Amino acid sequence: MNKTVNINLGGMFFHIDEDAYQKLTRYFDAIKRSLSNTGGQDEIIKDIEMRIGELITEKHTSEKQVINLKEVDEIITIMGQPEDYRIDGDDDVPADFSAPKRRNKKLYRDTEKGLVGGVATGLGHYFGADAIWFKIMFLIFVFAGFGTGIIAYIILWIVTPEAVTTTEKLEMTGEPVTISNIERKVREEFENVSERLKNANYDAMGNQVRTGMGRATDNLGTAFIKILGIVAKILGLFMVLFSSVALIAVAVTSIILMFSSSLPDMTVLNHINTPIGLETPLWVQGILFLLAAGIPLFFILILGLKLLVTNLRPISTMVKYSLLAVWIIAIGIVISLGIKEASQLAFDGKVVQKETIALQETDTLFLKFKNNDYYSKDLNNRSDFVFTQDSANTEVIYSNNVRFYVLKTDEKVPYIQIEKLAEGKSIQEAKKRAEKIKYAFKIEGNHIILDNYLLTEAANKYRNQKVEIYLYLPEGVAFQPDMSVQHYDHSDYGLEFNSSNEVYKMHNGELDCTNCIVDNEGEDMDPDMDPDMIQTETISGDGNDTIKTVTLKVNGKEIIRTETKKKGSLTVDGNGVIIKTN
Repeated sequence: MNKTVNINLGGMFFHIDEDAYQKLTRYFDAIKRSLSNTGGQDEIIKDIEMRIGELITEKHTSEKQVINLKEVDEIITIMGQPEDYRIDGDDDVPADFSAPKRRNKKLYRDTEKGLVGGVATGLGHYFGADAIWFKIMFLIFVFAGFGTGIIAYIILWIVTPEAVTTTEKLEMTGEPVTISNIERKVREEFENVSERLKNANYDAMGNQVRTGMGRATDNLGTAFIKILGIVAKILGLFMVLFSSVALIAVAVTSIILMFSSSLPDMTVLNHINTPIGLETPLWVQGILFLLAAGIPLFFILILGLKLLVTNLRPISTMVKYSLLAVWIIAIGIVISLGIKEASQLAFDGKVVQKETIALQETDTLFLKFKNNDYYSKDLNNRSDFVFTQDSANTEVIYSNNVRFYVLKTDEKVPYIQIEKLAEGKSIQEAKKRAEKIKYAFKIEGNHIILDNYLLTEAANKYRNQKVEIYLYLPEGVAFQPDMSVQHYDHSDYGLEFNSSNEVYKMHNGELDCTNCIVDNEGEDMDPDMDPDMIQTETISGDGNDTIKTVTLKVNGKEIIRTETKKKGSLTVDGNGVIIKTN
């Protein structure tokens, strides 16, 4: 049985039997001889060791496995023999040489050619496209996608490793990781450095050093780097605080959604207009919300910690890519559910009920709203949506989404029109949902009594159900609203509700108040009112009688005119007629 030897290849430790170790040692000695006159020999050897270590790791499932002679032969076959290449710079390849099979590309960040993290440049290498297109795509998502481009860029920056070693740079471009390519890549880097040094202006640098500007520049650069470091720490602290608080909020919200059906008084959430999908169970929505919002916040937290702690141990690449894949899937599901939700509310349905009001010409039409004490003890308490039970213990939706309008009609008699509205994924479905709305009202002579609420079964779900009430008044009909109307009035006439005694008449398409109080002396008038709008005239008659006339004009048109006498008083009846009483 052969002895085993512990070796270190590229920072990784392996067990190898003695025969395999000797062959691998001879292989490295041959490589060193081939590179004896080449610049960057140590860098090339280091990259080759790392590549061989990666190949061994791919083959072994356990750290206790021992490398045998067969595995060393396979590795040498992949890497190639040193004598197969001409290290003197000639690009000619021997006729009997068969190029290794081209490897698949790996995604890395190219920080050497990239401007900000090298994400776009790395994507360009991976997909074989110009990096400028990916930069344009990220910019479009930044401005048109409400910042989603920034989030996606940050996530890719975190999960995508940087191409640091020569092996990683070759894998990034899809080139085979062989001795020849490693040597060529290292030589190119050394030549680039040499070229930059060759083109440097040494005379200017010497003068700069002699005048002390070099030291000042170095100090300025050091200070700038320190300032950037402080800014990075502050930014990292902000990112950690923000992402931590947001993650807690997302987690709590997701837990509530996932366990809502088992919590007391939380079944209401199963019937509301939720952001992700109306037909999707809440526990599914909770999971999707946690993944779609939580994963980006988690990566922001990791990035913030990296800015704060320089030697923070990174999470594994597999975990990064797995979370990225899960996030992309979750976002796709959320988008599809959002489209489905939009279709659930795409159409409006309406059911109309019309009732004629038998009203005498001299009658005044009275209107009021009333509440149901079973659902609400106070008429002023209003809610767009409440999930509750009726007196028969049936689950219902209770809503005060009731609106009242006054309009003019050319018909002879007034009438009231009740419109029940709801939304659905089709006109037929929306109309059926509207038909299931329960709303009550009654007409008793010249009195109209309206419910201030609507009901529908919880099985119909909340789909913006509402009731709109239209009161159509012919010319000259008097109308007196109750104080309860003010909470539901959406008319354009601007009804006043100082008391329950205001009487309105439809006149020339306008709803005029016939008895709204105006102070004859003008004491309580608006201080911004033009004094010329009010004119007072006093006429002395026979005896001690004095007639005082007060006129209110708007835009030169007389609106109100009253007269008073010293001996006697004037009163105004419900029809606006001034009556003298002694």
